Amino acid sequence: MSKMKYIRQIEEFQPSCAQEAADKAIVLDICARFGDILTRANLTCHITSSGLILNEGKDKMLMVHHNIYRTWTWTGGHADGEEDLEGIALREAAEETGVAAVELLLPDMASLDILPVFGHVKNGKYISAHLHLNASYLLQASEKEALAVRAGENTAVVWAPLAEVAGRSKEPELIRVFGKMLSRLDIALPL
Repeated sequence: MSKMKYIRQIEEFQPSCAQEAADKAIVLDICARFGDILTRANLTCHITSSGLILNEGKDKMLMVHHNIYRTWTWTGGHADGEEDLEGIALREAAEETGVAAVELLLPDMASLDILPVFGHVKNGKYISAHLHLNASYLLQASEKEALAVRAGENTAVVWAPLAEVAGRSKEPELIRVFGKMLSRLDIALPL
């Protein structure tokens, strides 16, 4: 029996630091132990995929203002049964920004992280704290493309100069992730 695509993608991921190596081992262990981590039916942890979208000059990041967290952040979402982590990141990037032509900047996953999600209310329902087993990809899009808000997900979409990214976000754990992803392109995230 062949391995599921998302497991192969996680196994092929090359960690850039001790945190990613440790998280990769834990995520693969969770994949082996839990029956369903591709859907939100697993209330403890589930697979998500995100995209850090850069412009052609690699000096701006496409950011969305997230409805639940009320901060500027990247694009991404739940697997919701889909096995292709790369495909999830590309789909979510297009859906959340309105940009039709989003492409991979690097051919492989750029980061793998276990991200905490604090309890919150979504669509009038309380969602308990849980973990996102998050695969991240470096993506690219043109600044010339029209941007569009996705009602229910975000309230704004903007190309932010990299020098503004850390100041726009209220999520320090994601600033760390953005920085290590950009370092794969030899770009330093100004703090």
